[in-house]
Amino acid sequence: MIKCKKLLAVATVGALGLAACGSDDDASTDTAAPAETEAPAETEAPAEDDGGSICEVTDVGGVDDKGFNQIAFEGAERASAEFGLTAEVLESASDADYETNIQSFIEKDCSLIVTVGFLLGDATAAAAAANPDQQFAIIDVGYEEAIPNVLTLNFSTAEPSFLAGYLAAGMTATGKVATYGGINIPPVTIFMDGFANGVTYYNEQKGAEVEVLGWDVEAQDGSFAGNFENLDDGKALASSFADEGADIIFPVAGPVGLGSSAYATENEGIRIIGVDNDLTVSNPNEAAVYLTSVLKKIDEAVFAATEQVVVNGEGGGAYVGTLENDGVGLAPYHEQEDDIPQELKDEIEALKVEIIAGNIAVV
Repeated sequence: MIKCKKLLAVATVGALGLAACGSDDDASTDTAAPAETEAPAETEAPAEDDGGSICEVTDVGGVDDKGFNQIAFEGAERASAEFGLTAEVLESASDADYETNIQSFIEKDCSLIVTVGFLLGDATAAAAAANPDQQFAIIDVGYEEAIPNVLTLNFSTAEPSFLAGYLAAGMTATGKVATYGGINIPPVTIFMDGFANGVTYYNEQKGAEVEVLGWDVEAQDGSFAGNFENLDDGKALASSFADEGADIIFPVAGPVGLGSSAYATENEGIRIIGVDNDLTVSNPNEAAVYLTSVLKKIDEAVFAATEQVVVNGEGGGAYVGTLENDGVGLAPYHEQEDDIPQELKDEIEALKVEIIAGNIAVV
């Protein structure tokens, strides 16, 4: 039987089916209130024998971010059901919580501690070094030197973002599209690089002049909310881009991006590209505004990490999700299906094949 505990708030995150390898890879993240900051309160459902536990520490985006924190825990819950484990989560209300939350799970003797996001990289490395018998998996971090008890889970998100940029360039009615990030860190900017380069490739192939607002690939500089929590910032950024003429916006900012979706719902003619999760499914109240979503299949990775580490007893290693291994991708077009020309859909499928073959550089 599954035993699920909520500590402060349940983070929902997912994972990606993975094959571990011996070397590290670098990491390519209506308004709602941000995560609560009160002290953890624990509830526990009745359970039978405890065969081990998967324990997740979220970043500050929160458990119900409709993004990578949520997807990761979905993977943990699926693994707990499949393998007879307990799934637990601690939500981090601020950066100061990372070390404390990790230590709490170490003291609980978790079978696998999954830390979610680049911001937890240092705290995870320090905890792993101090506790060599504790197994960890971390999302969106690649260490220069492999840590024997840390399995790194990274994703080549520039690949599907390139496809999304090409799609946006082909669908804009104004000739302007936009992207922005939560915080200027590599796991965020790699999405933005891929997106902008996809627009550039479209321009080269079509003789077009679609403009990208919010990100300069060469300067590695652009628009950032400065956080992953404040939906009002997402609304403000979307409004600003719309005022400049952008009609398709790609937020790479966790829950902040939901503010942009809310803006698009309230303002006709703006479409959004979701990130991490299929937001047409996870944010159904605003499904009509999503052109597609760039998927980072974290749930499959977390599930497979649990199987590798907890079930098979093989800790450490590195995984990178790609278009080739189905670790990343584009979501279905859903409500936008009939609006997208078949020729453009076919071009995107052909681009995917070329990227997998190594014939097109996305960054």
